[in-house]
Amino acid sequence: MKNITTALLTATALTAAASTAQADAAALSIFDWSGYEDQGFYGDYVAKHGGAPSYTYFGSVEEAFTKLQSGFAADLAHPCTDALRKWVAADLIKPIDTTKLSNWDKLLPQIKDVDGVTIDGQTYMVPFEWGNTGLIYRTDMIADDKISIQAMASPEYQGKIAVPDAASSAYALAALATGASSYTDMSDAEFQAASDFLRAIHQNVRFYWSDAGQLDQALASGEVVMGWGWNQSELNLIWNETPAKMMRDVDKGIATWVCGYVHLKSATQSDEQVYDMLNALSAEASGKYIIESWGYAHSNADAFKSADQSLIETYGFADVDSFFDGSLFFDAVTPELEVRMLKEFERIKAGF
Repeated sequence: MKNITTALLTATALTAAASTAQADAAALSIFDWSGYEDQGFYGDYVAKHGGAPSYTYFGSVEEAFTKLQSGFAADLAHPCTDALRKWVAADLIKPIDTTKLSNWDKLLPQIKDVDGVTIDGQTYMVPFEWGNTGLIYRTDMIADDKISIQAMASPEYQGKIAVPDAASSAYALAALATGASSYTDMSDAEFQAASDFLRAIHQNVRFYWSDAGQLDQALASGEVVMGWGWNQSELNLIWNETPAKMMRDVDKGIATWVCGYVHLKSATQSDEQVYDMLNALSAEASGKYIIESWGYAHSNADAFKSADQSLIETYGFADVDSFFDGSLFFDAVTPELEVRMLKEFERIKAGF
């Protein structure tokens, strides 16, 4: 009886300890895109803290910014570099102390140099994932030699295209289509040309998507034949045996983005716990997982060595330099230009 009692007490103590550890882990709050609660991204954090952090989700960076400005509090958030100047100007985020990042020296130098990761000499983001936004199309419905961004305006595709419900992505698409010299510093004439292109394709838009799954399903069913989307959508379609691919001809137009995690000024948890999560997210194991399971590239250079090399080749990440050099890059736009894009994009979607 004594041994049974001792065993029960021990089991109870272990259960209580596990519950306490999980509660401690969940005390860290992450404001993120849906899907990034995947524990494959932060295994070291789970190992140390006994569980996962807690998550609240947003559907767009604009939504996240508005909610944070309205007083929503979290410890970490997951924007992309093109939004960072606006977030810094609004005093929403703290600079990152790179001396507390165990993987900082292992991150790709091309990623660390991206405008928005560092602004005016201060590091504000720990870059996590990166990849393409490009034109994904049904190869059984459009021939490779007929596909182009400009084709999105063709009358034959009325009601057959999809565009993100995000001004930044839409204007990147338009900048590529109209040959703007810069995405982040358009002249008045270039901005007008980009806006005119978005108006021209509006008549062909079946829907403006806020959930990539909506784009995937529409392409898979044939409801739309092309859409401006992320490389994960291309992979989801391929994995589900849908004849589709992303147009990766840099001469025809493709964009590259970098997203990552920022330390919010509204954070309540300790720096130690925050940086435990940042170190887990930037670890080699996290990078290997996101490359192999999600089809996105990662910021950790070592992940490209340990991940399946055939997949890296398939996804187009084998030559990082050319991947970056040949595409339009989502650098951090000025808050003034972003406001202008947001206002004009809402008018375009409304039919004006």
